[in-house]
Amino acid sequence: MIAVTLNSYELAQAGTTGLLRNIAALKRGYKNKNENANWQNHVEGACGEVAVAKLLGKYWGGSVNTFKEGGDLDATGWEVRTRSSHHYDLIIRKDDADDRVFILVTGNAPNYQVHGWILAADGKQPQWLKDYGGHGDAYFVPKDALRRLGELDEHKGS
Repeated sequence: MIAVTLNSYELAQAGTTGLLRNIAALKRGYKNKNENANWQNHVEGACGEVAVAKLLGKYWGGSVNTFKEGGDLDATGWEVRTRSSHHYDLIIRKDDADDRVFILVTGNAPNYQVHGWILAADGKQPQWLKDYGGHGDAYFVPKDALRRLGELDEHKGS
């Protein structure tokens, strides 16, 4: 696990992107898998993406409405999943592309922890399939199953 703290400028970028993503979701009539999801979820998700980009020296474009098209970090194909509590596991959904890298970030602005990553195919283990909170089945990958960040470069452009 590596701690990352976002500065004011990074928070402003992520906050703006999170708000734009929430507005776009509302306009398209998207329903969140979590009924309690709100503006903060979109902002924290964008902050998690910025934290990973900052840590790994990658470009973050702050795109809106491009989910599942190119990854959260432009040109890498990597997906970032941000969870509010440090004890939460990485979520991978059944419809997530098997060849995608998923990175777990936990925390709340401005402080985050980047824990590691796994290919979606490797994370879709039957023992990790759960339905927490009645939001539908998903794979909850424990942190001890995640790979170290230093091994990520072998998966560029997935």
